[in-house]
Amino acid sequence: MSFRVVRSSKFRHVYGQALKREQCYDNIRVSKSSWDSTFCAVNPKFIAIIVESAGGGAFIVLPQGNKISGRISADHPLVGGHKGPVLDIAWCPHNDNVIASGSEDCVVKVWHIPDGGLIKTLTEPIVDLVYHQRRVGLVLWHPTAQNVLLTAGSDNQIVIWNVGTGEALVEIDCHPDIVYSACFNWDGSELLTTCKDKKIRIINPRTGEVTSEAIAHEGTKATRAIFLRHGLVFTTGFSKMSERQYSLRTPDCLEEPIVMVELDTSNGVMFPLYDADTNLIFLCGKGDSVIRYFEITAEPPFVHYINTFQTPDPQRGIGMMPKRGCDVTTCEIARFYRLNNSGLCQVITMTVPRKSELFQEDLYPDTVGDTAALTAEEWIGGRDAEPIVISLKEGYKPPESKTVSVARKSNLLNKIPAKSGKADSGGSSAVSEKALQEFLDEIRKMKAMIVKHENRIRALEAEVALSKSQHTNNSAIEDKDDGGGDGLGAPPHLASNEV
Repeated sequence: MSFRVVRSSKFRHVYGQALKREQCYDNIRVSKSSWDSTFCAVNPKFIAIIVESAGGGAFIVLPQGNKISGRISADHPLVGGHKGPVLDIAWCPHNDNVIASGSEDCVVKVWHIPDGGLIKTLTEPIVDLVYHQRRVGLVLWHPTAQNVLLTAGSDNQIVIWNVGTGEALVEIDCHPDIVYSACFNWDGSELLTTCKDKKIRIINPRTGEVTSEAIAHEGTKATRAIFLRHGLVFTTGFSKMSERQYSLRTPDCLEEPIVMVELDTSNGVMFPLYDADTNLIFLCGKGDSVIRYFEITAEPPFVHYINTFQTPDPQRGIGMMPKRGCDVTTCEIARFYRLNNSGLCQVITMTVPRKSELFQEDLYPDTVGDTAALTAEEWIGGRDAEPIVISLKEGYKPPESKTVSVARKSNLLNKIPAKSGKADSGGSSAVSEKALQEFLDEIRKMKAMIVKHENRIRALEAEVALSKSQHTNNSAIEDKDDGGGDGLGAPPHLASNEV
């Protein structure tokens, strides 16, 4: 493989740098599940990591920035409502406070995380999505339609939900075996899946009709595939000899790859993480200690190797920050949260070296924002729309927590803030008010208990003092009655000492 070709590219000198340990997250009991998931989901507000948990499945949610970093306490609150291990998690792209989780208990749950993170363990989801008969190992949000969630289980079924009503919109039954991965294209009009039968499929997500399919990699291990921004398909997998490969294909000719390259002989599944703004692909393998990155261009060989970021220890999982969460003032084009076996979540930044401190427009074209282009009803009705993009010139500030309505069936995750005094019982403001009321009630109960105990303590102290006084007087009288021949009792200080 010729990796040493020198070519002109503004990303040729991209370099990775790991933040100091105190700026990372430590003491996290990352899940020991063997499921092929990244175990980590990131957005500008939070980082979520699937962790080991007794008596069911759980994941931990930590606020971004300096609010929580360094060593995480062992009793940190979790999101723990599943009855089986959590296998996959995904943040909603249109509401940074909403996350979906799939589990071995066959249930998909959607959660609302309050701004600032959790104060106590969260066990009540916004909604339970029940359909799958076997474990759910894949959850994926639609890129442009609000409240549209895709789930895939070991029952070989794919279901697309309207989370706003809790109902299944589409049931796709075209896979003969377990679905390994799924990816929507740029406007969400097509769905790309990989399956244990070695085939990749392009599917109409509204009808479940397969429009194209082909065998991607000959190996039996898990294959991954993603849609690139302009419609090409990028896959990772294994050859018959268990060598790791990546390929680039066109949707209308899946069986004939444009590029097919063998990387190495490691056995970890490779996750392709894609940045649509720069056309960079980062390959991160489970058990690897490296992150390789490539640039996709229109000229041969189409997939250009750039560099490798090396770390001393293997990774168990990895999460990638959306571009709106990157620091444009330092020319950061990507940020990764890398999990290892020692409990450390390492933060790695990828930076393009530039001398100028001005905003670099060529590095930061308008990127996908957090506003949905369509409603779930519009999307299932046949409309398609590209993502709504925003400029990062002034930086990006995450909005305040959005309303999560449960009273209005048609819009469970409505982003419009509820009016004062009229919030639905499940809205984010209502959720926070309810939680606040619970805290206040608990504080009142504790105060009442403290006052009760204080009164009891005072009563006991009074009884003790009274008993001591009576005992002292009785002792003094006895000493006086049983004193020496002079008829005088023992000196008062002796009586006191005896008492």
